[in-house]
Amino acid sequence: MSEGYRHLGIFSDWVTAAKQVRPLYPKAPPGPETQRRVREVLGFSLGDEQPIDVRTERQWERDGLVGEEVSWSVGYGPRTHAWVLKPAGAREPLPAIVALHDHGGFKYYGKEKIADGPEDPQPVVVSHRERAYGGRAFANALAKEGFVVLIHDTFLWGSRRFPLETMPERERNYAQVIMPYWRDASTPEEIGLYNAAASLHEHLVEKYCSLLGTTLAGVVSYEDRVAVNYLLSRDDIIPERIGCVGLSGGGCRAALLQATCDRIVAAVVVGMMSTYEGLLDHNVASHTWMFFPATWARYGDWPDLAACRAPSPLMVQYDLDDDLFTEEGMRAAHERIAAHYRSVGHPENYVGEFYPGPHKFDLEMQAAAFAWLKARLTTND
Repeated sequence: MSEGYRHLGIFSDWVTAAKQVRPLYPKAPPGPETQRRVREVLGFSLGDEQPIDVRTERQWERDGLVGEEVSWSVGYGPRTHAWVLKPAGAREPLPAIVALHDHGGFKYYGKEKIADGPEDPQPVVVSHRERAYGGRAFANALAKEGFVVLIHDTFLWGSRRFPLETMPERERNYAQVIMPYWRDASTPEEIGLYNAAASLHEHLVEKYCSLLGTTLAGVVSYEDRVAVNYLLSRDDIIPERIGCVGLSGGGCRAALLQATCDRIVAAVVVGMMSTYEGLLDHNVASHTWMFFPATWARYGDWPDLAACRAPSPLMVQYDLDDDLFTEEGMRAAHERIAAHYRSVGHPENYVGEFYPGPHKFDLEMQAAAFAWLKARLTTND
């Protein structure tokens, strides 16, 4: 019998059996073939991936930034709402960043978790930022560095969330029981209940994705590409200089966007990198379905997906005490990505940074990421 796995118990030898069926996590080298395979596995795209019926909902100026709320349709479901932030007084087109909100087991809000709009953030958002982002709205801080920053809700979050009443009654009842795990003193009961139910509902959504021939990763990545195309429609951005950045589920989205969108010229993945082997028996249960696009393990590993557009610039920030990953899995991913970038002759285009501490994108990490993005998006090469 193979090594024992706590979460598989008497089925621990299933892992060995699966590896006898076919090789798992083979190295998928950067290039068009791997990029094509990623798109095929993700399995979702509509038309030319353009936003439909774009509207400007409101505008404001606050704390040295000009803000807009815009909305569009992606072709199904409720309208996507997004905020666009840029320095007040900017007259010339600026490089642009897609700031990607996290998963966080917190689907009630999306963009609000990482950006301030015209109103002050709710206490539950402030608490979330204290844990994850060094206590600030990092998208606003990034805009002040000289970027046009787009922050949009994606499928299942904020304006794109499923209404609670749409979820099966069984999930809503279970949510009442598990709500204490999803709620602290800053979380209103309505939001705690929603987030608890949504954690269960994601499994149902992935089942629907399978029935519809796609994956949650594919649907979210499609919507993020639509957001990039919205940015490209604006005359205040430099279309050749678009980057993306996100923590956790946002880092997952950044990796997927880097892999599938040629208009992204620099990507920062924070707190969302490991080999799949490094997750076995450690962190599978705690991760979103976005991290496991069905059948990708047959063709490559997660680091291969993130690096498939090498030498396109990529930064990955790792938290050494992250309880979502093993250090061994993170370091193996780092070495695998670095090898891919060496293989295409541009090892300098990948930067992997390791920081002490838990799952986070704190002020030190933000400063390093912002400087890296500025160097790649604001200099003339």
